[in-house]
Amino acid sequence: MSQPAPVTPSFPYKLVATDLDGTLLRSDDTVSDRTRRALTAATAAGAAHIIVTGRAVPWTRHILDDLGYEGIAVCGQGAQVYHAGEHRLLTSVTLDRQLAGLALAKIEAEIGPLALAASRDGIDGEVLVGPGYAVQDGPLPATPFTDVADLWSAPLNKVYVQHPGLGDDALAEVARQVAGDLVGVTMAGEGIVELLPLGLSKATGLSLAARRLGAKAADTIAFGDMPNDIPMFAWAAHGVAMSNAHEALRAVADEVTTSNETDGIAVVLERLLGTGPSGV
Repeated sequence: MSQPAPVTPSFPYKLVATDLDGTLLRSDDTVSDRTRRALTAATAAGAAHIIVTGRAVPWTRHILDDLGYEGIAVCGQGAQVYHAGEHRLLTSVTLDRQLAGLALAKIEAEIGPLALAASRDGIDGEVLVGPGYAVQDGPLPATPFTDVADLWSAPLNKVYVQHPGLGDDALAEVARQVAGDLVGVTMAGEGIVELLPLGLSKATGLSLAARRLGAKAADTIAFGDMPNDIPMFAWAAHGVAMSNAHEALRAVADEVTTSNETDGIAVVLERLLGTGPSGV
């Protein structure tokens, strides 16, 4: 007598969207075996996994390669849709440099000089870092500049701003109040306040990528940890904040899972798949 065919676990979503830093990645920039197994099980059950990160492609590509990730990724806060397997940009949105310069002038008129950095457009776009801008420790490449004119000499995806006296939330709020009609403003992590093309967000890029994958917002579960994930949660059917998430994201999440250090993504996926901690 023939053996019954193995049963594939059911899964209620067609798309699993995960942020990188503070969400999919642990503090050492690795993904746990348990989380890998849970994502593999979700894809075996018919879902696609898509990474949605604030990092531009040059600061994301090496991580995707290390993970063996070959699908579509949304990078640069939604500005870039990137095919990791083919190492090519599918779409890219740039910042209007004239508007960005005006926005910076208005912010500095309100609160004084800012330390600046910027992400240049393209698959190999440099990250420019100006005097006084604190770059987080790590292997990510950056190119110093001293003349602000260098900032505007080539197309940009975004500008990073820091203030010597204001915290991230306060700086982002001031930027929105005085320049929110010129640029988008988001806070993506500690020391990372960004000026973006107006109307751009992770939801913008995710919706474009989902269309390519044949998925809709109603088919999507999203995981994140920072205020820049709020638009993605608003777009997706179900938003899951990590326990280490910023309070603004936790406030709008449909649920809160455990931290990125303790397999928060896997905890939710295993529950939805009806599998145990072992991922089987």
